[in-house]
Amino acid sequence: MIYGYARVSGTGQDLELQMKELEQEGVPAENIYAEKFTGTTQERPKWNELYDKLQKGDTVYFTKVDRIGRTVRVAVDIVSDLLSKGVKVYIVQLGGYVDNSTLKGKLMFNMLSVMAEFEHDLIVERLATGKAYAKKHNPNYKEGRPKRRITNRYKRIYEYSLTHSIRETALTTGVSESTVKRIKRQIRESEKAND
Repeated sequence: MIYGYARVSGTGQDLELQMKELEQEGVPAENIYAEKFTGTTQERPKWNELYDKLQKGDTVYFTKVDRIGRTVRVAVDIVSDLLSKGVKVYIVQLGGYVDNSTLKGKLMFNMLSVMAEFEHDLIVERLATGKAYAKKHNPNYKEGRPKRRITNRYKRIYEYSLTHSIRETALTTGVSESTVKRIKRQIRESEKAND
């Protein structure tokens, strides 16, 4: 059976172009699963529906690599999973099947893997560049999560925790036990620094 999957990121975008492209590739209109979901969400009901339907020997068409998953790495993982399931994957953008049984298919899969690695390296490089810039231009720059500001609410939680257990404090104040511990530690450190 031949299926197609189309996705756009925003609700204001149109799926029609992708659907036409898939139909031109020979995918029956009734076998095209399409949805409007941002790539940052893992929730894709139509994809899940199609995935559950796919069986060994089926073919699924995608118009582009970025329609498969949020990142190239996610796309590679999905393609690997489909191939291990015995499902053929065709990417219109690349002009062919991605599989491990032909030289062209292996080449395309390797290209996807290289793209995923390159994408990861770009992200790492951008983060390193951003940190270096911040360190150089911001005298107050500190790595890691910034400390929580000690609010009046946190002070009340701290005072309550002095006469109650961490568990009781968490249950009564509606914060987690780890937050109670963090508040206690932060206020004690603050008090020591002011002595």
